[in-house]
Amino acid sequence: MSHSAPPTALHGMRVLDISTVLAGPNCARYLADYGAEVIKVERPDTGDSLRNMAWKDPRDGVGLWWKLANRNKRTITLDLKDLEDKELFLELVKDAHVVVENFRPGALERLGLGPEVLHAINPTLILTRVSGFGQTGPYAQRPGFASIAESMSGFAAVNGEADGQPLLPAIALTDELTGIVGAFATMVALYSGVGQVVDISLLESMFHIMGPVASLFALTGELQPRLGSGLPYTVPRGTYLCADGLWVGISTSSDSVAQRVMSLLGVGDDQRFKSFDGRAAHRDELETLMREWCAQRTRAEVVQLFEAAEAAVGPVMNMADIATDPHFIFREAVTLVGETPMQNLIARLSKTPGELRHEGRPQDADGEEIRKNGWSTT
Repeated sequence: MSHSAPPTALHGMRVLDISTVLAGPNCARYLADYGAEVIKVERPDTGDSLRNMAWKDPRDGVGLWWKLANRNKRTITLDLKDLEDKELFLELVKDAHVVVENFRPGALERLGLGPEVLHAINPTLILTRVSGFGQTGPYAQRPGFASIAESMSGFAAVNGEADGQPLLPAIALTDELTGIVGAFATMVALYSGVGQVVDISLLESMFHIMGPVASLFALTGELQPRLGSGLPYTVPRGTYLCADGLWVGISTSSDSVAQRVMSLLGVGDDQRFKSFDGRAAHRDELETLMREWCAQRTRAEVVQLFEAAEAAVGPVMNMADIATDPHFIFREAVTLVGETPMQNLIARLSKTPGELRHEGRPQDADGEEIRKNGWSTT
């Protein structure tokens, strides 16, 4: 896998993706984006259900989630319960660097494809196993979806208004996050040079981004409250309605920025607001000041004043705003992959950039070639 001048960072890496829906396919997609050859294995009948999940491309009826999560991958259909198809799969395993799967724990073993079998064929193989709750523990056999991880990780408990219900995110947060974690952990395992199993759960991926809440509770018994868009230690912080009916996002996560915002609000000399603790102790008063200040100005005026003060601010934008925003356009955050617009590469590498070659392909699009020739890279 070492090349003097690779066209992409992961050129030569070979990945078998037998996962379905989102978290596992996202893990393999990030590897594919940076040059890994990824073969997406689907069941022969229905294929990956992500193909038919909303939203669908109005041109061909294929799910846009599929086209994004499985871009840059070759596709083949294999029935892993069929002896002939299983033999082909194991032939591909011999020269693979990574297998990504997200069956319920034990399912791969019941297929006769557990870690012992795969490592006997390929001792240096990395087997990345994505599941709802991990490969072990009392909950391992439970069905695990992202929404359940968001509920059980502590996220929903702190998300929402103080007097409202716990809320789940309006995006596939856990699946996207776990895909990134999976790609990272896979690369860590590969770097070790030792064949091994990578055990990743949706639940622990979400729990890990909750910050020091475990330490806080263990040391003080304190639970983080629901505060809408607010944080216990950052005041003011949230989205605020401006005079023209548009919204703006404001944060004071550093003390120097907070002091500039206090000056804008006309309370720069008030000793109560000179520290994080002081501002948090007077949350209601400061949040009211911030709301009233924004309500008296248009969003453009709020942004102009904040930027002049070198304070953190940003308009609340939807996809229609993003599509015409000069910064997003300059950075090519949305790009054409084939004929489908979608998000560009997640990170820009100066010497070994990734490459977006094609959107998620039709079922078994590369099956004949793979059956005949196997991997295309050596």
